Amino acid sequence: EVIRKRLLIDGDGAGDDRRINLLVKSFIKWCNSGSQEEGYSQYQRMLSTLSQCEFSMGKTLLVYDMNLREMENYEKIYKDIENSIAAAHEKISECKKQILQAKRIRKNRQEYDALAKVIQHHPDRHETLKQLEALGKELQHLSHIKENVEDKLELRRKQFHVLLSTIHELQQTLENDEKLSEAEESQETQMETEAKQ
Repeated sequence: EVIRKRLLIDGDGAGDDRRINLLVKSFIKWCNSGSQEEGYSQYQRMLSTLSQCEFSMGKTLLVYDMNLREMENYEKIYKDIENSIAAAHEKISECKKQILQAKRIRKNRQEYDALAKVIQHHPDRHETLKQLEALGKELQHLSHIKENVEDKLELRRKQFHVLLSTIHELQQTLENDEKLSEAEESQETQMETEAKQ
């Protein structure tokens, strides 16, 4: 417990407070010294203690300067690390953009390949135009055939109508002839009957 308290009072453990206390006590003894020899020995102790305090103070200043330089160095390293992190974030963002672009290009290439396979299954433009021209000619030929058939059908319809009209007229004529024959026969029969009487 005593050692712990002394270390707490001492600060960083270099013993500066104890040396200053010893220096003050030595100064008081030197002031109160009776003989010259005792005063000289106290004086030498004071000088020794004072040189120790100066040395400790110089060492503390050096450590303080070193700590300041270390702080500056750490701040520089911290800024460098921050810059490196920012650069890494930018690089990652750029890489993400490149990956997205590469995915888009790959997708487009796959679609192009699929379209190329579909196109290869179909005839080329020249062959297709030839087929269209042949189909156009065939369609024109069929249109002419259709027109000819329609003309023939119309002609046959008219001829059939004329035929039906002729048959109807012939039937009327036959019916009229039959009625006349019957009338003539009935007249002859009547005349024969009258002649017998």
